[in-house]
Parts: sequence; structure tokens; C-alpha cells
Amino acid sequence: MPCPPKISLRAVTGWLVFCATLPTLRGGLLDGWRNRMQSIVPRSYVCRPAATPIVIDGRPDDAAWAAAPWTADFVDIEGDAKPKPRFRTRAKLLWDDRYLYIAAELEEPHVWGTLTTHDTVIFNDPDFEVFLDPDGDTHGYYEFEMNALNTGWDLQLVKPYIDGGPARNEWEIPGLQTAVHVRGTINNPADKDLGWTLEIAMPWAALGPPPGRSGPPGEGERWRLNFSRVEWHVTTEDGVTRKVPKTPEDNWVWSPQGVVDMHRPEMWGVLQFTHRPSGEAVTVAPIPGKAARDAVLAVYYAQVDFRKAQGRWALTLDELGPVAGTLAPAPSVPTLRATSDGYECTARFADGAVQRTWRIRQDRWLRLE
Repeated sequence: MPCPPKISLRAVTGWLVFCATLPTLRGGLLDGWRNRMQSIVPRSYVCRPAATPIVIDGRPDDAAWAAAPWTADFVDIEGDAKPKPRFRTRAKLLWDDRYLYIAAELEEPHVWGTLTTHDTVIFNDPDFEVFLDPDGDTHGYYEFEMNALNTGWDLQLVKPYIDGGPARNEWEIPGLQTAVHVRGTINNPADKDLGWTLEIAMPWAALGPPPGRSGPPGEGERWRLNFSRVEWHVTTEDGVTRKVPKTPEDNWVWSPQGVVDMHRPEMWGVLQFTHRPSGEAVTVAPIPGKAARDAVLAVYYAQVDFRKAQGRWALTLDELGPVAGTLAPAPSVPTLRATSDGYECTARFADGAVQRTWRIRQDRWLRLE
């Protein structure tokens, strides 16, 4: 096994001090990370090849879908500490040589929708949302939303909003197929519905840097993925469904984020592709070097808070917080280095006989090397 990297006593001391101060730095992004996000284990899903063709009609009743398991039921975006969602939501995925297929089932006693223009802000209606980060670096990820009227909104995020975005609303998904099946009658509050189901076929060619992917991922390739459902509290006025005034929306997701913000790609679930058919066991490996990954993410969130207060990035770990509380051992000691446009933080760990590194920048670009 290679020798571990040499780490100075000053670096170790600085990191121990930083870890000890984490619980005392409240009210900022670091507080949200440390107390609501860090302990969450992302959910995972094994995506298998479709054994037979899929017709996109909004009804996930093709023979191929029968072999695909449903995800766990969606939970509140903040996790189990929040009440269980009022209505059930679940999804499933498959793939073939041309498409990534997604199906979802949304319980809803009164299905309604108002938006019919493409690329409208769809979550102003009840909606279903897909978030995909193929390389898992939190940059250049995709978002797609649709409502029960089968109106869609597709966009690409250069980087998360709190890191400066921007969102590329002009981005489109050529060849995208979507369909909705309402299990009841839409926009009729006089009766009770079961809900709605949907199907999405996303071409591989759209899910990658230009000119796009040539086909499906290889065996064992892992993407970061999450699903979200926005649901509103409603009432009926003059036979029309309306939102309850001054009442926030519900945010229900497949893999909890810990905070009310879908644009934390580091928190999304793991989508692992396999070419093995249904019935053959496939294990989803945990995220490598979680302690090291947590270390660089903690520094990132602390740096955001520090810059907001001080107007600059911290140059050392010592600057991120004064000595407080009892020093505790840290599993991975990061290194902080100033760069021309901000900083870079790295943390090394042993992955079997190989030394690997988690690396993060001031814009949350996160990479495993």
C-alpha cells in the first residue's frame, strides 16, 4: 500500500480546530450542511436494460416496466424529521440503446394544471421534476419538469444557483418524448381522482457535452439523480381549483436533501447502470471516501459563510473559526490552497491499495481523482 501523504502538524491542528467549531457556526450554509445534510445517506437505484420495447403513452404498463422495481416512496425534501407526504409518489427507470426511460406514479385526489406553454416555470403547478448529473461534479447538470397537462420545462445548470448559476433556459432536449395519463378527470374538482402517471424518454445524445453521448452508459457507471414533486394546498372557488393563499408548497423527493433546495447536487441519489437482466443481483457500491468527501464539502460551506461575512475567501483552515469546544479527531485532513479565482480544497484517502483525492473549488465543482 502506498504511504499516506505527509501532513504538517499545523494542518492537522487547523483541521481539528475547524471540526470542533462546526457546531458553533450557526445560521449559515455550514450549519445546514453539518446539522441537516451530512448524515443523510443518498438512496440508490439500479437501472437495467428494457427487455422489450416501451411505448410512451403515460401508462407504465408495458411488459418491460413490470421487471423494473419502484423507487422507495418519496419523502419530504428535508428528510424524516418532517411529516410524511400527504400523497404517495414513486418512480422507476429503464434504458435501451437510444433512451433513458423514466416512469412515475403520483397520487392526487384532484388532478389540476394551468400551464400550457413550454419552458414556463412549471412548478407553479403541481409537477414532477427530474435532476441528472451524469459525471457527478455538481456542474453542467440537467433539470426537467412537467405537469399533468404534459407541459414541460427543460434547462441546464452551468452550476448551482448559490454558486452563481446560470441556468441555460434555452437548452432543449431534441427527441424528448413525454406523455401523461390522468387517472380521473383533470381540472374537475367535483369528483375524486386517483392521480396521474407519466413516462419520459430522454435521448442519450442530449445527456452529455456536445455532440452528446453516442449510447447508454457502461456497466457499473454511476450518475447522480434525484426526483422532486411540488404539490400545493388547494381549495375550490366557483368550481375552480385554486391555491390556498399564503401557503407554501410541499416539496417531496426521492432522496432527501436535508434543506429546501433541490440545487444541492452533492446530495442527490445514486443511479447505477447495469447491462445485466432483471433477476441478476447487482450491488451499488457506497460513495468512495465519504469522510474525505465530507471534509472538502464542510470547507466549501464554511468558505461561503466566511466570504459572506468577510468579503473574501479564507486562506487557511484556522481562519474558518476560532478555537472552541473540545478538539475531536478528524478522519481526513484537507489541504486548502489559494488560486487566482478563489481556492481549492483537497482531501486524500486510501481506496484499497490506491490513494485517491476529493477536490472542490469555490464554485462547488467537486471531483474524485
